[in-house]
Amino acid sequence: MKTLLKIAGALAVATAMTAPMTMPSLAQTTIVAPGQSTSGTYMDYMKTVYARATFAELLQVPIATFDKEFELTPMAAESWSQSEDGLTWTFKLRPGLVWSDGEPLTAEDYVFALQRAATGGYDFAWYWDFAGGIKGWKEVTEGTADVSTLGLVAVDDLTIEVTTVAPKPYLPSVTSLWYPVPKHVVDKLGDDWALNVDTIVSSGPFDLESWEKSNNSVVLTKSDTYTGPWQAQIDRLEVDPSLGAPEVGLPAFLAGDADYSFLNTGQVPVATQRYPDGIRKNAVFATSYISYDLDSAPFNDENVRKAFYYAVDRAELTSTVLKDIAIPAGSILPPGYPGYNPDIAAEAVFDPEKAKQFMADAGFADGAGFPEIEIWYREEGGYNGAIIPAMAQYLQAEFKDVLGITMNIRVLPGAEWMDGLRNKTNNIFIAPYEYDYLDPSNFYGIFFNGGRHGYHIPEYDALVSQADSESDWDTRYKLYAEAEQIMIDQALIVPLVHPITIAVISDELGGDASTPNALGFTSLDRLGHYFFTHLTKQ
Repeated sequence: MKTLLKIAGALAVATAMTAPMTMPSLAQTTIVAPGQSTSGTYMDYMKTVYARATFAELLQVPIATFDKEFELTPMAAESWSQSEDGLTWTFKLRPGLVWSDGEPLTAEDYVFALQRAATGGYDFAWYWDFAGGIKGWKEVTEGTADVSTLGLVAVDDLTIEVTTVAPKPYLPSVTSLWYPVPKHVVDKLGDDWALNVDTIVSSGPFDLESWEKSNNSVVLTKSDTYTGPWQAQIDRLEVDPSLGAPEVGLPAFLAGDADYSFLNTGQVPVATQRYPDGIRKNAVFATSYISYDLDSAPFNDENVRKAFYYAVDRAELTSTVLKDIAIPAGSILPPGYPGYNPDIAAEAVFDPEKAKQFMADAGFADGAGFPEIEIWYREEGGYNGAIIPAMAQYLQAEFKDVLGITMNIRVLPGAEWMDGLRNKTNNIFIAPYEYDYLDPSNFYGIFFNGGRHGYHIPEYDALVSQADSESDWDTRYKLYAEAEQIMIDQALIVPLVHPITIAVISDELGGDASTPNALGFTSLDRLGHYFFTHLTKQ
């Protein structure tokens, strides 16, 4: 009964499914998809990541990207190599790639894209220092060095040379977010080139037919000039951001006005019953975890942190409260993510007796004398908005039940939450994090040498630093695993869940993109280049 009450208290009100079922009646090779953002400024990913127009990246061809199994795949580049000292990478582009206006796509277009990013106020500029480690990047972005000093050279039309400040064995994966910018068009129009449909040119598998700025809806069409890998198999892709909310998307899907829809927790059981073959799960490669201020009581006591680690029943949390829109997390890395170690994840078990013993060892037997605490989480939408409030209520009840403590909950705007985390104005947080690039350094970096949490664990920092520049992949993963073991042994965090998204797709959709990968995940629009070019429709 206690468990049932705990679950009932955390469940969100589901949206009822009342619309009648009808068959889609769309054009044969037109796919109508939900978008995620209703506003966008530039149809240029290399100008703005956070305010870009819908699927601007689908218009351009990256250096490399990831397939359905999350394997890195050459795109604009046909090969790459690393120098013996590990500091210089040479990317060879495919011959014959062109812009949609017929101009050749060259190495200079890629180099220009990053040079402009380093000097033009790009809102994702930090990425190329943090992840890319491009030589001179920090100095150029801070205005203390000229852009010509960047470690970027177009050796010839088909050769790009990248020099980094330290060996970056994962640099090719970072180039999945390196898109070209048409220098010949920017020279004429400046940034205005990406504001109007008539002046936007593409290099990738799709061209732009229309863009409604009032709601950020777009229509993309199959490119006639793209010769690279992964050519579109559909004629048109209509993206409607108003369908991004499941409460709107699912009725549209049921009415035949959308080819797939994401689902909220209330919709999952009903949609699963009605479309058992149409349900798809999508890994978003994110982790929600509990983070502490390690310097203040009571979480400066390792025994207290271990008590919290063992007091969470992740299986119950995900299967009952969250209705499987998340999977249990035992590691900072999600399953399928490079470097994921199932042995470490398996250590995160629910063991209430062990949790109680650690509390007793800390001097708080049955919670007696433990101070009242307040866990902070940040206000946000999307999949985190669907998960975290219910999860916080569950944890509140769980910790009361197992540890005998009182934990209050406080939700804050993102900026205030981050300020509290950085400046340690609170001592316990629910902290969500989503990957920026597919390499373990992305996740381990947020705990490195102060990082996001102000942690300074010398033995952890030494292992991560060594792994970050190690060129042997097996050795890298081993070092990262040793670093994470330190995190677990000292209970620096409590991994909670890995969010996933669940969608229902039409039985008219086919192609390799419509089927799950070896882990049971379907990429959907998280890996847009793969998904929308490997999707067909009857």
